[in-house]
Amino acid sequence: MPSRGAIVDLDGTVYRGDSPVPGARRGIKALRDAGYDVCFFSNNPTKSRTEFADRLQGMGLSVAPEEIESAATVTVDYLAAEHADDRIFLVGSSGLRAQFERADLTLTDDPEACDVLVASYTRGFDYDDMTDGLRALEADATFVGTDPDVTIPTEGGAVPGSGAIINAIAGVAEREPDIVVGKPGERALTAALSGFDAAPEDCLVVGDRLDTDIAMGARGGLETALVLTGTTNRALLAASDIEPDHVLDSLGDVERVLNR
Repeated sequence: MPSRGAIVDLDGTVYRGDSPVPGARRGIKALRDAGYDVCFFSNNPTKSRTEFADRLQGMGLSVAPEEIESAATVTVDYLAAEHADDRIFLVGSSGLRAQFERADLTLTDDPEACDVLVASYTRGFDYDDMTDGLRALEADATFVGTDPDVTIPTEGGAVPGSGAIINAIAGVAEREPDIVVGKPGERALTAALSGFDAAPEDCLVVGDRLDTDIAMGARGGLETALVLTGTTNRALLAASDIEPDHVLDSLGDVERVLNR
């Protein structure tokens, strides 16, 4: 049997907040039982692979850190490859900063002295952060966003995500990012596929966002399955130009795709 891979989103697909989506455990088991290698890929840029794995373990879901990619991991890899000797100013979370530090990236607290501005999710985003972003871009820094997610699904409803912060800085500076690294970007797709010994056409993407999960799969020639447990409902799907190959009520229904 040829190798097969599945890229599975986390927020809104496997869990919402601190609770697993009903059927998530069944869906993951179905993928593994069908012989799929699985890459769990979140656009959440605040946690490390180990932190994601521990969070899933706390929900009764056994996932190895090596099976996890995120907007943070691909951003760290991008910066290490393209800006290893550059000074980086971060508008982002302490969790992302810690990952930069562990990768020995060079951070600066002076926006006017930086070579690269990284904009990302942080609950403490304020006027001073927006001003710092403006100063960095006025100094001609490379503008990097971790991920485009304007909102994040939670148990209490959607909340602003990295995309909202990136857009705020882009708006005041009147300049778009040079690169947004997470899903649906090319680097995110390459990182996810790198863990599989499988051709893209033998791989599946499962996620709740049309503009990231499904768009990434369509770009790479992967089969796509949208779940309705997160950001996208049927009204948004009907109004979108992005068409998934399959629409599922939840990850627990993925066996319908595997049995086709």
